[in-house]
Amino acid sequence: MKYNRIITIVLDSVGVGASFDAEKYGDLNTDTLGHTALAVGGLKVPHLQKLGLGNLHPTLGVTPVENPLGYFAKATEKSVGKDTMTGHWEIMGLYVEKPFITFTDTGFPPELIEELVAKTGHEIIGNYSASGTEIIDKLGEEHIKTGKMIVYTSADSVLQIAAHETHFGLEELYRCCEITREITMKDEWKLGRIIARPFVGEKVGEFKRTANRHDYALKPYGKTVLDSLKDANYDVISVGKIYDIFDSEGITESNKSQSSVHGMEQTIEIVKKDFKGLLFTNLVDFDALWGHRRNPVGYAAELEAFDEKLGILLQELRDDDLLILTADHGNDPTHTGTDHTREMIPILFYSKKHLGSGSLMTSNTFASIGATIADNFVVKMPEYGFSYLDDLK
Repeated sequence: MKYNRIITIVLDSVGVGASFDAEKYGDLNTDTLGHTALAVGGLKVPHLQKLGLGNLHPTLGVTPVENPLGYFAKATEKSVGKDTMTGHWEIMGLYVEKPFITFTDTGFPPELIEELVAKTGHEIIGNYSASGTEIIDKLGEEHIKTGKMIVYTSADSVLQIAAHETHFGLEELYRCCEITREITMKDEWKLGRIIARPFVGEKVGEFKRTANRHDYALKPYGKTVLDSLKDANYDVISVGKIYDIFDSEGITESNKSQSSVHGMEQTIEIVKKDFKGLLFTNLVDFDALWGHRRNPVGYAAELEAFDEKLGILLQELRDDDLLILTADHGNDPTHTGTDHTREMIPILFYSKKHLGSGSLMTSNTFASIGATIADNFVVKMPEYGFSYLDDLK
């Protein structure tokens, strides 16, 4: 075992340029990191720059440095699709051959809605693709008055139910989402996630979503590197929505986050404690707050806020820690539409014990991240990908 602990942080949607097959997805010439920087006149992320982000992907404000502190590579996605679950599952060794179903353009079919109403006992309003905050502002008062559930979707394979924590009840919302998960296990309706979206407030302008969100995800179809680590009695600690993405499989401890900044604060606090194994963090705000809403200014500010916390984390790392920074897909905030973008992802490796640094070979699958982790802890390697472990010197 080369490293006692590996800290893997997914900067959700921070892609670094269109994948070779991006045209098939309508994502030709996308570049989340690069276009975000151009839109705001340059990024200020000195810690990412020192690790070698500008060497990996020269970006306005993030130029290459002569002696980067880290090793770095890019990876393209082998699986079909560009959603959150596909990206994370592939990172940990699974190949998704069939993309998860979406209802972005049409809303959910009448048959699904009818069954949902019959089994939950609540009528439905909404049923279209929308921003969560916008649809709550539009339908929140009607929901409070009538008790009808707000149902909506997005570019992801999700069915989201928004309901008021007090007037509707948090437990009732969770019950309805559990029923929805059962209904949507049919092949023609098999969504990746059902998401409970509780909110508070009494009128438009006051509505605010709470941290009591809960995701009901499909279980991974096979064993992942997380399972291998857990089976070998290593700690597998999650921060953010990792627990939901893997439906708790392979996780020994989970920590919910209120924001990406909070997620980094949690990560820093956990790193200060003793554990042996993997700390796996997802920082969702890049994607949820800024990418889908096509807001490059907010996206840039989130990157810079992350970089500040990264500086603190780097100081807390121990000599036998390995830090891996990566992403799960792109979401170019300057692109058309509101969907994720099919992009390459960055992989930055840093350890205080490294004597060298520099560019590593591009991987044709995200699974090389999981393979590196599995190789380090001498557990079962994923079927796909290769390990970078011997290159980290």
